[in-house]
Amino acid sequence: MRFVRVLFCLAFRQRLHRFLFCFKCKQRTLVITITKYNLTAQIMKHISGGIGRIKVALACLILSSAGSAIAQQKQALPVIQQVKFKNDTTSIVNFGAKGDGITLNTQSINKTIASVSQKGGGVVLIPSGLWLTGPIELKSNVNLHLKRDAILQFTDDFNQYKLVQGNWEGQPAWRNQSPISGVNLQNIAITGTGIIDGNGGAWRMVKKDKLTETQWKTLVASGGVVRADGKMWYPSEKTVKGSNTKNAGVIEAGKTAADYEDIKDFLRPNLVVLTNCKKILLEGVTFQNSPAWNLHPLLCEDLTLRNLQVKNPWFAQNGDGVDVESCKNVLIEGSTFDVGDDGICIKSGRDEAGRKRGVPTENVIVRNNVVYHAHGGFVIGSEMSGGAKNIWVYDCSFIGTDIGLRFKTTRGRGGVVENIYINNINMIDIPGEAILFDMYYAAVDPVPLAGEKREAIKTVTVPVTEATPQFRNFYIKDVVANGAEKAIFFRGLPEMNIKDIHLENVTIKAKKGIEIIEAAGIFLKNINVITEDTSPVVMIQNGSNINISNLSYPSNSKVLFDVSGEKSKSVKISGTDVSKAKTASLLGAEVDKKALEISK
Repeated sequence: MRFVRVLFCLAFRQRLHRFLFCFKCKQRTLVITITKYNLTAQIMKHISGGIGRIKVALACLILSSAGSAIAQQKQALPVIQQVKFKNDTTSIVNFGAKGDGITLNTQSINKTIASVSQKGGGVVLIPSGLWLTGPIELKSNVNLHLKRDAILQFTDDFNQYKLVQGNWEGQPAWRNQSPISGVNLQNIAITGTGIIDGNGGAWRMVKKDKLTETQWKTLVASGGVVRADGKMWYPSEKTVKGSNTKNAGVIEAGKTAADYEDIKDFLRPNLVVLTNCKKILLEGVTFQNSPAWNLHPLLCEDLTLRNLQVKNPWFAQNGDGVDVESCKNVLIEGSTFDVGDDGICIKSGRDEAGRKRGVPTENVIVRNNVVYHAHGGFVIGSEMSGGAKNIWVYDCSFIGTDIGLRFKTTRGRGGVVENIYINNINMIDIPGEAILFDMYYAAVDPVPLAGEKREAIKTVTVPVTEATPQFRNFYIKDVVANGAEKAIFFRGLPEMNIKDIHLENVTIKAKKGIEIIEAAGIFLKNINVITEDTSPVVMIQNGSNINISNLSYPSNSKVLFDVSGEKSKSVKISGTDVSKAKTASLLGAEVDKKALEISK
């Protein structure tokens, strides 16, 4: 009988060629070409009779067993098309703008932008000065450029912002017009080294527990309204009413802007909203103090964010850095975020509205960024109902973010998040989890405030529908975290487990170790957890096909593995010295004794 064997794999031009050889005749007999996960087979030379069938069958076995290895092969990164502008430069001063911090320059700035666009495009210059303005509307082929000592500040006069139909947290909604907006544009940019300030303090409600006593007293003395329990400050009565209105601002048939006037102040705008635009560059500028999110590209294509400073007070409600929603071909690089909510966030619509839109965020590169305070450093969700795929995150640092890598969703969202590649991430001083997958997102701060009590999750199984979210095919490697409350946390749904997550070369110093709940196909390789609480180091509840190899942990740990849940099975441990632990494993009474396998 002839022996057929795979001899080697050769990566060439982003294609993985697998050659099968017949050792008797030394001829190549089958080539399997794998390009971007699409498999094609070309039968070459002499496949005939029984030996041909053996070779084809063997090829199929090889492909099925090597699936995870194939997925981890380096793929060609997406190409992001770049902007190009005419050299013509026009200053806003030419249209009567005054940088005295008093004059409202809304008309002058918008007239300049419109004029430049009508003439074929070019640069609109914001020179040195403090430029007070209302909403600015970008136009195609215009680069809005801010000098280093230019501050573009948006007015706190809410009457300058009309109510418009927009989008809020993944759903169509009435909002105040964004300070900077653009719809259906091409070839646009905001560049320079100046500052764009959204005057967000005039819009935002503030929790008392997030301020010092002196800050709280100063805020209350400025005006506004304090909630009856004394724990929240609101800018106005309209803001109070909006906060107590269910689905405030959500677009309803038959209603106009006038129907929302009594809650207008509550409908805070995002600082920059670009909708259905192509070829966008945001570079060098500082975006800060947004009423809600800082940067919100929606349904955009070929988007580049480079060397930005994005800032908000740490207590800023919904004060995200950037939320990339239902966009394609995106590059975020060399930027720094220090904000009140998620830092760099991927979204694609919420619940039924997001699924109906059906546009995933895809082909995204996030590299060489630093995130300071934020609810999460790099985040996907929770509004991911249109899906997210083909995302690369590498060479990033998270300093004091509540959670480092944060992937969140909940029932009702639907959507599939898949093919996420993350490597070379460094973190320090993470108050929550260094790495988190959670399918029970509850729209609360990731780290409870002092004295805050939260109810435990009630686990029930519900039918799988289009509203059931999915996380699968994540590849995370080369992560180091010095200081976290918990190292790694997986929590899937009983009806839809988190699936096929690969972590490799991860070192985390944390108070608590690893929790795996309702997950399948978890592969942990070369993981070093340095934990204070070692009872247990690794907890697995209703986990299946869990593979842990070369785990390092503190000597004399109380319990290394604690396995519970009647669905737990096929938990395989290898390359790990379990003798260093006082107790190697604990199995719940409901767990099959064969569920846990420990080998050298």
